[in-house]
This record gives sequence, C-alpha cells and structure tokens, in this order.
Amino acid sequence: MRPLADLMRPNKLEDFAGQKHILSEGKPLYNLIESKNICNCIFYGPPGTGKTTLANIMANYVDKKFYKLNATTASVKDIQEITDNINNLLNYNGVVLYIDELQHFNKKQQQALLEFIEDGRITLIASTTENPYFVIHKAIISRCNIFSFKPLNTSDIIIGLENSIKKLTSEGIKIEYSNEALTYIAEISQGDYRKAYNILEIAINSQVKNVRVISSEYIESLGQSNMRADSSGDEFYNLLSALQKSIRGSDADASIHYLARLIKSGNLTSIIRRISVIAAEDIGLAFPTALSVVNSGIELALKVGLPEARIILSEIVIYLATLPKSNSAILAIDAAMNDLENINFGDVPMHLKDAHYMGAANLGVGGYKYPHNYNDHYVKQEYLPKELEGRIYYNGQNNKYEESIKNYWEKIKNQ
Repeated sequence: MRPLADLMRPNKLEDFAGQKHILSEGKPLYNLIESKNICNCIFYGPPGTGKTTLANIMANYVDKKFYKLNATTASVKDIQEITDNINNLLNYNGVVLYIDELQHFNKKQQQALLEFIEDGRITLIASTTENPYFVIHKAIISRCNIFSFKPLNTSDIIIGLENSIKKLTSEGIKIEYSNEALTYIAEISQGDYRKAYNILEIAINSQVKNVRVISSEYIESLGQSNMRADSSGDEFYNLLSALQKSIRGSDADASIHYLARLIKSGNLTSIIRRISVIAAEDIGLAFPTALSVVNSGIELALKVGLPEARIILSEIVIYLATLPKSNSAILAIDAAMNDLENINFGDVPMHLKDAHYMGAANLGVGGYKYPHNYNDHYVKQEYLPKELEGRIYYNGQNNKYEESIKNYWEKIKNQ
C-alpha cells in the first residue's frame, strides 16, 4: 500500500487543508493560483504543513511540468539538465522547479540558481524550515515572494485523517475509529500533517485483523507521542524566545509550558544559557541577587543532569517569572555600546589614567581623588571623557531596590 501521506495528497486547491491565512478565497496567493499567474515563491514553515503539496497543486493549475529536487542531494548540474530539456517538453507551458530545503544549497549554488530564475526558464518554488532571511541568499529573496506556513490546527488534521480513512475504506480496507482517537492523533502530531498520516498508517498496518480498530488506547500503545524535539532548528529558538518573553511578562504558567517543551529537546546547555541571560536582562537590578541564585541552581542542574534537572529548572523559571522586573542594565550597556559606534567618545580623563609608573606626572597624568578618603566614601569628580560629560546611560527603574539606591545617592550627592 502506498504511504497515506502520498495516497491522500490533494491535487486541487479546494482540497488543500490549512494555511487559511494565505490560501483563503481572496488572499493574494489564492488569487495568483486561481489566475494561473504563478510567481517565484519561497515557502517557509515547519515540516508537514503542506509546502510540497501546494507546490504540486500550483504546477497543475498552470499546466507546467513539475520537477522536485532536494537541496541536500541535488546540485546545480541537476537544474541545468532540467532546463536543457525545456524545449522538448510537449503540452507543457514551462517548468515549475520545486527545491526542498533550499538552505542546504551553499552560497555559490544559490547564486548559480539566479541565472535560471532571471531568464524565466523556470518558475522557482523553494521551501525551507529555517528562517529564509537567515539562510537564503539575499538576491534570491529579492526575486521571490515569501509565504509563511503555520502548523495545522487540530480540526484541519482531523479532516485529513477522515478523508484518509474514507479513501482506504473505498479500497476495501475495513476500519473502525472513534472521534477521540482521531483527535488524539491530531493533538500529538503538533500541527504536522505528515506525522498524523504516518501515525494513522502505523495504526492500520500493525493490525492483522479483518477490521482495523483505531482507538485512543491503541494509538497511545504505539508510542508516537514521546518524540524528542529538534534542538537545532527555528522552532527551538522560537521556544527559547517564548520562554524569555513569558518570564519577562511574569507569567509563570506559560514559562513552565515552554520550559517543558525545551526540556524535550534534551539541549540542557542552551536552556541554562538563556535562563542566565534572562536573570540579568529582565530581572536585573530589580532583584540583583537573582544572578547568584540562578548560578547556584544551574550548577546543580548540570551536576544532576536530565531528567532530574527538570525539577531544578522548574524552580528557577518560576522564581524568575515571579520576581520584580527591570531592564535598566541592558538599556545602559546597549546605549553605551551604541555611542562607541556613532559618536566621538574621547579619551580617558588624565586623572583616571594609570599613574603607577615613573614619569606619569610628566605626561600630565594625575589629580585623581580617592573616594575612600572622603565622607560617605564619595567625592565629586568627573569620570566620563570630556566629550561625554553629562551623558546618562543608567536610569534606575521603579522597583524597591533601584528606588532605594537612587534615594541613597541623591542624599549623599546633594549634601
């Protein structure tokens, strides 16, 4: 039996499931396909969201010969062979070339691809699971329209599974199923249509009975829901971003949710690195001791390793999410770094330069006032270069610690 994902692949736009944000009636991509005016496209999104299927449908609508290459194994020579045969294609109005995982073409290969796009010999449809603005040559991006594919929702996947079962039933395979079982498959597929089809296929092919029974209990027994997340692709970094933004937003529940998804990847190093950054960037001086607390927790997490480290990481994440927040530290350093790039920041003042050598005074170095020799360990003197006098980088924010520090120094400096 052919794989379900291939057997049930739709060939008409109305049968395509999901991606309503770009394929609903009246949307630009829908109109382009309906008008048979296919343009060069880049499809960006996670696996199993219909990128290859839609490329096939688009080729059918414009009566063009459809070729598919995978950039992990293909070369520019393969593309050249396709274009060399264009004049021999009868009953076709040109070629649609679909290149899967285009990011695997190196820079030189991507540049060579431009020639075929620009002279109109091919209509390019490329797909990538990674952010195209990071991994695809700018010249190609400028000649293509980028469409973002989203994970399918549960209802879309269920419709696809029901259609699959109807198709198999029409071919003589007897199947009994519950709506709960299809919902369970859709849920554990995490928006991946192909994964859902594969789970259904395993459930059917692994039974030798005349009537294949698809139940939630049987799907669970297949062990397909406990899959490790990818720790290298865009989705992993999206999860790291979501974790930080949830902690920054003081939502402990969302923070724990994204932590759990990150732990599935097994990439402990990336998780603790991001947590360390969060402690300084988002908690910051609102609760400065968070850095030392987090550092101690991280040492423990590394010592015990996963899976037990999940408990320690959970405590750290809840701790950070529920603390007061301040981003004054990152704002200060970023403002100072920006000045280094954009203005004349001047020389270190003479009284702050190293004077621990013979002849320093002859060079004009000296005049530094030692604060510990003065009341309250403070004496007024200029520390910034002359060109930056009056520049303010650190602005204390409205939290208990920074307010207390601000009040303390206002009292000392205004005496």
